[in-house]
Amino acid sequence: MSIVRQDAWTNDEDLVLAEVVLRHIREGSTQLSAFEEVGERLSRTAAACGFRWNSCVRKKYDAAIAIAKKQRKNLKKTKLSDENKDCDVEVSEEIAEVIKPKLEVEKNEMPTENVSIDDVINFLVAKKHLLSSNDDIESENRELKQTVADLSNEKEKLQKALLDLQENYETMKQDYKLLIDIMDRAKQMSVTKN
Repeated sequence: MSIVRQDAWTNDEDLVLAEVVLRHIREGSTQLSAFEEVGERLSRTAAACGFRWNSCVRKKYDAAIAIAKKQRKNLKKTKLSDENKDCDVEVSEEIAEVIKPKLEVEKNEMPTENVSIDDVINFLVAKKHLLSSNDDIESENRELKQTVADLSNEKEKLQKALLDLQENYETMKQDYKLLIDIMDRAKQMSVTKN
């Protein structure tokens, strides 16, 4: 019995998972068999691989999944029309237009007729830097949220201080009015005495 890992997933393991699942989709195989293959390669359970795929990795590869499904469909058509031909999968011009800019690596254009697993891997490697930029954005987002929280606390303190000042002002205004009334009465009393 092999040892089953329970440590955190690395980016490289995520790439292996994505590569194998996309290959299985493209070849018309099930995701379960992909999870089993990845589990054997990474010493993890198929369930752990499935959970990782569905909870984290799948979202990052929506475009690649759509392309793999189109390739599977084209592969089925190719197999049905001519079983003796080589099974290169052609990508329609519409799909090529969408994926072509995304698969350019070091300004080498990808041929629009075929998309291989190497092209997908190159695409994934090229997009790997986005993870670090996402971390930077998340860090900046956390800092901005903290700044907003600090400013909200300061605003509450200032509003409370303003209310206190308004109450003091009203009290002083009433005291001043009372003082003026007392002085007016005193003046009237002194005038009536004289």
